[in-house]
Amino acid sequence: MLSSCMATLTPERVLATLEAVKDPDLGASIVAMGMIKDIHIDGGKLTFTCELTTPACPVKEQIEKDIRGRISASLPEVTELNLTMTGKVRSTPVPVNSQAENLIPQIKNVILVGSGKGGVGKSTCAVNVALALKRLGARVALLDCDIYGPSIPIMTGITERPKLAGENTIKPLVAFDMEVMSMGFLVEPNQAMIWRGPILNGIIVQFLKDVTWSEQDYLVVDLPPGTGDVHLSIAQNCSTTGAMLVTTPQKVALADVYRAKAMFDQTKIPVLGLLENMAGFIDAASGRRVDIFSQGGGERAAAEMCIPLLGSIPLDPSVCESGDAGKPIVVAQPESAAAKAFIGAAEKLAAQISIRNLIGEASKPLGAAK
Repeated sequence: MLSSCMATLTPERVLATLEAVKDPDLGASIVAMGMIKDIHIDGGKLTFTCELTTPACPVKEQIEKDIRGRISASLPEVTELNLTMTGKVRSTPVPVNSQAENLIPQIKNVILVGSGKGGVGKSTCAVNVALALKRLGARVALLDCDIYGPSIPIMTGITERPKLAGENTIKPLVAFDMEVMSMGFLVEPNQAMIWRGPILNGIIVQFLKDVTWSEQDYLVVDLPPGTGDVHLSIAQNCSTTGAMLVTTPQKVALADVYRAKAMFDQTKIPVLGLLENMAGFIDAASGRRVDIFSQGGGERAAAEMCIPLLGSIPLDPSVCESGDAGKPIVVAQPESAAAKAFIGAAEKLAAQISIRNLIGEASKPLGAAK
């Protein structure tokens, strides 16, 4: 008798029930954002997919829990729920009034990794965050634009030269199933690059236009330290999602990262967050945390710049050793504290990108190109 009084289970009722479930990071309904797909009903058996805005979503488990809770509480006629959680990265909306030519339309999101000064582990953070995003299920490529001091070849263990893909185009090399390109692949190891701005701009354009990049969710770009021509060339030749700043807790590094933030602000590139590197280590003998460069600097700087703190990477000799060996810590020791910190930072970075893209989509005028 009870079952005969139940309302008919329909896709409309399922969507209405899930309307109240929100992505905690994006603050919007998963139904309104079009995340619920492929609803199929067979008697009391309900099957559908929830497609998140990134495979690296840090709140995936919470969203799944909320979905199951809503279905259980509001749709008692569902006797079996088959829920598939997936992720599909959305593209950065190109501003309608943008004058920049996008030379890499096959790349959904371009992430710049910058710092105010050298020696803070920017390249180490770039390669490990890229590999962390890939480990979380995204399609990722890595571009080394640190023209004067390319270190990505050593960190990825690549010693070969790129091959021609066609007339005036070359194939990116591959490390850990990730496409990679660097000036270090094209010149002799000890060759000095003494080039002025126009030459640098030409190289950046070639890296974007003449490399046969595959379709990617994220292109992580390792920038030179400081501010200068390379940063401007990137901003002028592709649709940039935003930048991740890298610093250590050291005062001089923090002072310079403010300048880097100001440079990105002036070029209208959103800063997605700050990653604090070398944030102390655990003494093996005593188990006590030792802060070499002071403590809490990254958190204070992020708060003052009004940007998220993406994470704090512990000072661990294994990070340097694995990079020198051509097998970054996220690959070499994925269960280590440092690797887990990089993976956590990648999740937060992906969440910030999703937020930016959602805001960009919402701000588009009617009829704007998608």
